Amino acid sequence: MKIYGIPNCNTVKKTLDWFKLNQLDYEFHDFKKLGISSETLEEWADKLGWETFLNKRGTTWKMLDAELQRSIVSKADAFKLMQVKPSIIKRPVIETDSGSVILGFNEEQLSELLK
Repeated sequence: MKIYGIPNCNTVKKTLDWFKLNQLDYEFHDFKKLGISSETLEEWADKLGWETFLNKRGTTWKMLDAELQRSIVSKADAFKLMQVKPSIIKRPVIETDSGSVILGFNEEQLSELLK
């Protein structure tokens, strides 16, 4: 499994702790250091929709100029922004071994990985 996020994010920390506690192997992909490819964003969008990954509640979004916020109206616009400012992506994003994508920390959903 692969977990995407930012190491100092509390939700990412909670997720990583959950994986360690449940002795699940994972690879961590740090958005800040490694960025995110348009191909990966496209794969996620195909599974959950691009709007799902755009975090409009976080500090990064709130710090954007209002004009820039209004200009994010398409998948292409969102992907460009996500690649320039990866902290605007909701996190963590978990790619499971079965090929599904889990967004955020949801213990019930994660518990399915133990079965």
